[in-house]
Amino acid sequence: MKSRARITAIGAYVPEGKLTNDDLEKMVSTSDEWIFQRTGIKERRIAGKEEYASHLAFRAVENLVERSQKELQDIDGIIVATSTADHAFPSVACQIQHQFQIPATGAFDINAVCAGFTYALHLANTMVTSEVHKKVLVVATETLSKVTDFTDRTTCVLFGDGASAVLVEYDPDQPSFLGVHMGTNGEGGSQLYRTAFADSIHGKELNTSGKMVQNGREVYKWATRTLPDSMEELLQKSNFSKEDIDWFIPHSANMRMVESICEKSGFPLQKTLTSMESFGNTSAASIPLALNIGIKEAKVKNGDTLLLYGFGGGLTHLGLIVKWNID
Repeated sequence: MKSRARITAIGAYVPEGKLTNDDLEKMVSTSDEWIFQRTGIKERRIAGKEEYASHLAFRAVENLVERSQKELQDIDGIIVATSTADHAFPSVACQIQHQFQIPATGAFDINAVCAGFTYALHLANTMVTSEVHKKVLVVATETLSKVTDFTDRTTCVLFGDGASAVLVEYDPDQPSFLGVHMGTNGEGGSQLYRTAFADSIHGKELNTSGKMVQNGREVYKWATRTLPDSMEELLQKSNFSKEDIDWFIPHSANMRMVESICEKSGFPLQKTLTSMESFGNTSAASIPLALNIGIKEAKVKNGDTLLLYGFGGGLTHLGLIVKWNID
């Protein structure tokens, strides 16, 4: 079914606290040179002790309203992509509904980890295209610093905190959504996880600290093997070529991974936008933060065709081809 939904506004927020590579040198055996060469990250934003995913989400929505002058009271759906919600329940989406006193809306969180934003956008598109909903707020918000093991030098250098928000509204004449491709490899779930109630996946014993655990080598191999073929499949079934894409915006996992995906897919690195250098890996928030940087730097313009591709824990992935045309 042809999309009837358009992205009409964007907002973003990152906390004030910073964690630089120099700071990490004082915490674990590492160096600025080692981190930057392997990840492309210089610093990350870190939420305060009493600052949680909901607080970052509120600020991102406020930024959206300030920039677009959009009304929130007629929103009829709220989707939040996060793996670091304040509570098991209530959802961050319900907290947003209360914060902004939106009178009549559905509200729920999804957890597709680093693919969360593209999953949430895809859901919003289907909700609006069905004409059951007219205006859906999509928020990606993460406080990964609260679940990072800062004694593990292989993972603590990666993660940061941030949030972004977009509005998806009914518009059959100028739809944003031009193609989608998704996939799952649940067998790889034990390569990137955070435990809650269970301590095993497929019979494998897991670390029960409640912190993130990642087998970076295996996740790297999966992503760099899976995405190039999936990007090509997305382009083909949507009747696009690489030359039709103005900007590729992948999940900002780390720069080495992005470089490998670009090399194997034949997609130019100079047409790729990331957010990891200043913000680190912010999971679900990384793609919209990179998009927001592209807008602020006057790279992304109305009329541009974007390829957004999220991938991560699950293992999950979802790519979208989007026509950018905000109000």
